[in-house]
Amino acid sequence: MGFNYGSALRVHNVRLIDGVSATVVDDAVLEADADGEITYAGPAARAPEARSDVRTIDGQGGTLLPGLFDCHTHLGVASDRSLVETALLTDPVLGVLQTTVRLSRTLESGITSARDLGGLPAGFRDAVASGLIAGPRLQTSVGVISHTGGHADGTLPSGRNLDLDYCELADDVTGVRTAARRMLRAGADLIKICTSGGISSAHDDPDDQDLLDEEIAAVVDEARRHRGRPVAAHAQGRAGILAAIRGGVRSVEHGYGIDDEGCDLIGERGAFLVPTLSTVFQALDPKKTTPWRYQKKLRWNERTKTNIAEAIARKVNIAVGTDAGITPHGENPFELWCLVELGMSPMDALRAATSNSARLLGLEDKLGTLRPGYAADLVLCTGDPLRDITVLSAPENIAMVVQQGVIRKLTLPDSGSSAAGRNSFHAGSRL
Repeated sequence: MGFNYGSALRVHNVRLIDGVSATVVDDAVLEADADGEITYAGPAARAPEARSDVRTIDGQGGTLLPGLFDCHTHLGVASDRSLVETALLTDPVLGVLQTTVRLSRTLESGITSARDLGGLPAGFRDAVASGLIAGPRLQTSVGVISHTGGHADGTLPSGRNLDLDYCELADDVTGVRTAARRMLRAGADLIKICTSGGISSAHDDPDDQDLLDEEIAAVVDEARRHRGRPVAAHAQGRAGILAAIRGGVRSVEHGYGIDDEGCDLIGERGAFLVPTLSTVFQALDPKKTTPWRYQKKLRWNERTKTNIAEAIARKVNIAVGTDAGITPHGENPFELWCLVELGMSPMDALRAATSNSARLLGLEDKLGTLRPGYAADLVLCTGDPLRDITVLSAPENIAMVVQQGVIRKLTLPDSGSSAAGRNSFHAGSRL
C-alpha cells in the first residue's frame, strides 16, 4: 500500500469490539508495532507489560473499533453543490483542492478505507498511498458505464450535455468492452456499470433496465480477464438488480427494489448488497431539486425501506456504503444508524462496516478486524455504539482515528510516550 509508519502504539482503558466476534472485551488493551501491525488485542489482564518507549493512549473508557469502510462514495463530487455548478462553474484546480478536503474529512469521521464509484481519478488513490495527501485508503472505479439516456448520461432535459468526463456511454457489446478497457487504462481498481435507471437521473426510472444482459456479461468478462477485477452495479429497480446478479457482478449498489428472488440470488452467487440508505433517510427539499427527482424519491422511499428491511431480516450479505456526494461528506457513519433503523442489530451493523466490507473489497486478510497480524486501523469513539449507534454519527464523538498504526486524529491526551515516539508521530503522520 506504500504506507509510511509511525511508532509503536498502545491503547488501553477501552471497550473493544473486534469487528468479527459477538463478544465485547470491556477492559481491553491493543498494541501495534512500528510497522502498523496489531500485536495484541484483548483483555487488559493478559496484555503485555506497558513499555516506556511505546506511545500510549488512555481511551478513557471509550469504544475501540476497527477502522470503518465506506464501499460506495463519490469523493470527487461536492455534496453541497449541484453537478451543474461543479461541472460548469468550478475551476478544475479548485475542484482538486476541494476533493482533498473531502478526503481528509472522511478519514476524520472514522472511514479509514473507501471505495469510490465514479468521479475520482486514480491519481487521488496513488496520492493517498504515497503520502501526498491524507484520506482513506482507496479503491476507485474512476468512472461509470451506462447507455445513452441511462443513469450516467449527463445530458440535461434542455438537451445540453454536462460532458462529465467520468461517465462513459456505450450501446452495444463492443462499446461496453471498449468503455471498460478505457476505465482500466485510467487505473480503475474495479468497473462500475449501471444496470437500472435512477432516482437522480433525468431520462429514466429505477424500474428501467440500463445495460442489456449481454452487455453486463461482456463487462464482467473484461474485468475478469484483467486480473479478476470486480464489477459493481448501480441497480435500483428489480429488473436491474436481477440482471446484475445473473450477469456476475460482485456487488449490487442501492438495491432499492430488491425482492425475495434478488435476495436468493445474492446468496447463491456470493454477491453483496450495498444499500446506501443515507440517500433514503436524507430529507429532500422540493425547492432545491428538480420536480422529477423529488417525485421519484417520494415514490421510492417507503418502498425502499420495506425492501431493505426484508433483506436485512433475511441476513443478506450487506456491506456499508453511503453514496456520499449525493449525501454529505464527513458524516459517513450515519449509514449505520440507517441500517439499525431498518432492523439490523448494532453489532451486525458494525460488522457490516468493518469485516464484511473488507471482504467485499478483497482486504479481509489485513483489514476489518482487531486481531494480531492485521493492520492497525482503529477508531475510538467516546460512547458505546452497541447501546446507541448514533454516537458514531457525530464527528466530535470520534476521539481517535488510526490508519496502519499512524494517528490521523486525536482529541485525547497521551498517557505517556517517549520523545522518539512523539517525533515519529509528527514526522510520520501521513500515508
